[in-house]
Amino acid sequence: MFGVSRIPVRESLKTLIGEGLVDHRPNLGYRVAQLTAAELREMYIVREVLETAALPIAVEQATDADRAHLIEINRQLEASLTEDDSREYHRLSREFHLSLTRPSRMHRLLHMLESAWNITEPVQPMVHVAGSDRASLHDDHADMIAAFLDRDSDALLRAAQHHHTRLNSVISTLSNDHGLFADPPTETPG
Repeated sequence: MFGVSRIPVRESLKTLIGEGLVDHRPNLGYRVAQLTAAELREMYIVREVLETAALPIAVEQATDADRAHLIEINRQLEASLTEDDSREYHRLSREFHLSLTRPSRMHRLLHMLESAWNITEPVQPMVHVAGSDRASLHDDHADMIAAFLDRDSDALLRAAQHHHTRLNSVISTLSNDHGLFADPPTETPG
């Protein structure tokens, strides 16, 4: 259909499997990988650690264009909240956090952070949390952006820690009843 031979498709699928984005089951095919609830919480911890490592350097190296981009993304986030557009809020939340860290120019760290985001993407957590939780998380964003614009690394790290604590709490409330998560691994008798 796309005019691509099987070899590049097979290699692409191997790459996606290696990144944890696709699962392969012999004789059944390929499917988007699902996380267990515990794995999702773990990936949020990974994202937090990577983001926290990049923030002080990002504040120091941010240009006026970086700061303007962050302000614009925040404006769009506010609009998605006002319109109660959870899918757009989810997409823009990712862009907000990446806009905070990209000015660090720590390309390997940023690649790992993007990979961690990609692993959590199939769940789209912000689509499934209550609007009031999105509003609280966005309030945290306001504190983060203020510290970033003031070039205050310490205040930014405090605001980010507060945000991640709230975020981890919200993520832990996501229900397994909606098919968002893979079944937890079963223990086999040894």
